[in-house]
Amino acid sequence: MQLYNKLSAKEREALLEEAGEDRLTLSFYAYAKIGNPDLFRDHLFIAWDQMEVLGRIYVAHEGINAQLSVPAERFNEFKAFIDGIYFLEGVRLNIAIEHNLKSFLKLKVKVRDKIVADGLNDETFDVRNKGVHVDAKKFNDLLNDPNTVLVDMRNHYESEIGHFQGAITPDVDTFRDSLPIIEEDLAAHKEDKNLVMYCTGGIRCEKASAYYKHRGFKNVYQLEGGIIEYARQVEQQKLENKFIGKNFVFDHRRAERISDEVIAKCHQCGKPCDTHVNCANEACHLLFIQCEECAAKMDNCCSTKCKEIAALPYEEQKALRKGKHNSNKIFKKGRSEVLKYKS
Repeated sequence: MQLYNKLSAKEREALLEEAGEDRLTLSFYAYAKIGNPDLFRDHLFIAWDQMEVLGRIYVAHEGINAQLSVPAERFNEFKAFIDGIYFLEGVRLNIAIEHNLKSFLKLKVKVRDKIVADGLNDETFDVRNKGVHVDAKKFNDLLNDPNTVLVDMRNHYESEIGHFQGAITPDVDTFRDSLPIIEEDLAAHKEDKNLVMYCTGGIRCEKASAYYKHRGFKNVYQLEGGIIEYARQVEQQKLENKFIGKNFVFDHRRAERISDEVIAKCHQCGKPCDTHVNCANEACHLLFIQCEECAAKMDNCCSTKCKEIAALPYEEQKALRKGKHNSNKIFKKGRSEVLKYKS
């Protein structure tokens, strides 16, 4: 019984290009009590592997958080499968407005302590007592209300390339960092303001809204389906688009363009740019914004030092990556002293 990927990312990429079949990029989440996450994980992997589903899925006792790439011709089969799981029947699927054949190259279903690392003790408050879910139209109406405070629940590298007009965008590295900062900044408005939150697909707001209600905020709202669903509704219903720039996404596309504005800049030269890349030095892998000119000049690296390392033979690069002392240098998100124009 296969419970793991047998193909490498490169092998999968070649098969996807050869097949040339349309695929849908989508995401969903659900909070539920899962008694045996390991067994549920195996059940999902076996079924989805047979459907040629790819993606990144986290399963925990508290529920599931999934970002997926599904063959378009097998979507109905996929939908029937998840509808057959009692707590996923009719779950909202956030379908991307831009699809990419290679948004995911592997199927990864992992068991975690939580489906989102929030640092909260869920036993201290009722996670079911959530804020009011609002659609794109109601969300726009709330933004037009001078009594509204709009908060972006995402991290700095996400909001840097795109956010809603007038939103508070905390300069944080993680979701858990944002929770106490926002509460402290808005402490004086727990009763007299509308606290309206949004994130990529809705999952962070789902927990945050319950937490803030527990902490005394009276009027708490969240954008249902997040930016992904907002963009879809705006397009379908011809609503005013209040989002500027790109929506950062956690797959190989890295972002979806929601409006034509470019609100970020290249971290190396300061030129208007909103394209995230990873440093070509695998021992660094820093996520940062880089324009085409700097990419060519720096060989897709974040610094001269990384450029020199990336030019070394593969075995020499591999040797330099050895050792636990190097592990904390990898997968940083847009913060480094080498990035001169990082805002």
